[in-house]
Amino acid sequence: MGAGHDHHHHHFLHLSGGSGTFEGWRSRVYNVLARWPMRGVYRRIAQEVAAMAPKRGAVLDVGTGPGVLLVELAQRRADLTLTGVDLSADMVALAQRNLAKVADRASARVADVASLPFADESFDLVVSSFSLHHWEEPEAAVAELARVLRPGGALVIYDFTRAPFDRLEQGARERSLFTGAPSQRTPFRAGLLIPGASVRYVMTAAGADSPRPR
Repeated sequence: MGAGHDHHHHHFLHLSGGSGTFEGWRSRVYNVLARWPMRGVYRRIAQEVAAMAPKRGAVLDVGTGPGVLLVELAQRRADLTLTGVDLSADMVALAQRNLAKVADRASARVADVASLPFADESFDLVVSSFSLHHWEEPEAAVAELARVLRPGGALVIYDFTRAPFDRLEQGARERSLFTGAPSQRTPFRAGLLIPGASVRYVMTAAGADSPRPR
């Protein structure tokens, strides 16, 4: 499936090419952009995620790109186990390089959000930054994200207001997923380098005492 074209802001950088995958020189250019001019965006997101993640928690970053968000998270929370996934093998290679100093607690691998290679209830928190608008099948993705989250865990998505949040929410509602708390959509200031209004979207998995749909 194509759900999870994990290229963050690539659409306005005009680097993604015809196939939608972010490979070769494009991945190297984005790596530079993510590590320098867009670093502030990742720092703000990392600060929020670090405040939300439970002690010694496991965090999954969907559409990790070159892994800059994971680097920022590792600097703030040494107790967390961090995992990133991206469709682009080149991006994952860059992420592994950027995460080399914290490789004992942070890793990245190639994976599709619609078919995640993790066991049920593997993560306490899932985050995705400016990737949702590339997902071809948000409805399939929401089922997978719910599957890998532990009871009471949160899914936190940062993206442009036009991203398919409604399809994500509809997919969850139809499958009775993320029933732990009402979803929240609040403005997020991404900064001048990210044109267009952005939002922070939070969904919460049902708690341990609630029956989970099978």
